[in-house]
Amino acid sequence: MALDLSSVLVIGISSRALFDLEESNTVFDEKGLDAYRAYQFKNEKKVLKKGTAFHSVEALLRLNKLSGKRLVEVIVMSRNSPDTGLRVFNSIAHYGLDISRAAFSGGTSLSPYLDAFNVDLLLSKSHEDVQAAIDSGIAAATLYAPPRDVDTDDEQIRIAFDADAVIFSEESEHIYKTQGIEAFWEHEKNNADTPMKEGPFAKLLITLSYLQKQFQDEESPVRLAIVTARNSPAHERVVQTLRTWDVRVDEAFFLGGLSKDQILKAFRAHIFFDDQDVHLESASRVVPSAKVPYRSDSILNK
Repeated sequence: MALDLSSVLVIGISSRALFDLEESNTVFDEKGLDAYRAYQFKNEKKVLKKGTAFHSVEALLRLNKLSGKRLVEVIVMSRNSPDTGLRVFNSIAHYGLDISRAAFSGGTSLSPYLDAFNVDLLLSKSHEDVQAAIDSGIAAATLYAPPRDVDTDDEQIRIAFDADAVIFSEESEHIYKTQGIEAFWEHEKNNADTPMKEGPFAKLLITLSYLQKQFQDEESPVRLAIVTARNSPAHERVVQTLRTWDVRVDEAFFLGGLSKDQILKAFRAHIFFDDQDVHLESASRVVPSAKVPYRSDSILNK
C-alpha cells in the first residue's frame, strides 16, 4: 500500500537550503552546467557543510523519534539532476538525517511537484521556486545565508514568525503602509474581536500547533513564538485570532518597532520567518532566517 503523506507535516527543502552549496553554485553561475557536473562528480564523497535550514530539519525530524510515530517527512526538492544529487544523499547519510525521499527535476521548475508530495512548507534559496509556491497557496520562504554562529536548543524545535503578511493576511499591513500608524491602530482597535484572515503561513502554524498537542503529557518539544512590530492596542486582535484558530503560541513579543534580532537570539530560534528585509537582515546575523514573499497579485505589490 502506498504511503499517505496527507497526515504528516511535509517539508520540501532544496539542497542549497539544507547544505552549504554556495561554492558549487558559483561554479555553475560562472562556468556552466558541464563544469558544475564535473565539480560535483569530483567532490561526490566530500561531505557538505551544514546550510541555513539544517538545524531546523534536524530538530523537526527528531519529533519522529520522540513521538514514536511519523509526524514529519522531509523531502529534498532540487533542480539538480539525479547523478549530481548523489553528493547530497552522501552528506545526508553522513549526518544521520532520516531523509530518504527526493525530487531531482533536472533544471525544471519544482512547482508542479509540490502538490504531488503534499508539501506544507518549501524552504529554498531559489526566489523563483518560492514565489511559485506562494502563488499556488503553499507556505514557502527564501533562506538568507546562515549566521556565523548558531546557538539552537537541543531539546526543542523553536520556530518564530512575524505576524502580518506571514501568519495573518496582508490587510492590516496595507492599512499601515497606505494610511499610517494612527489609522492602523484605530482599525485594529475597532476590529479587535474580528479574527484576521489567514496569511500564507497560517496553515503551517496550525499544523505545528497540532504537533504540540501530540506531547500533552510532557513538555512539548515544539515551541512557537510570534515576534511582531505590533504593540498595544494592536496586540489584542492577534491574541483573539489565535484563540479562534485554537492555536497556542508559547511566546509572543509585541515590539512596537524595536529591533527583533536580540529577541530572536534570546529565544534561540531554529528559524525565523518574516516578510521584510529590514527585519531579516539583522535577524539573519543571529538566527537562521527566511523571507516570505508576497503573492504576485498582492495589494502590497501595487
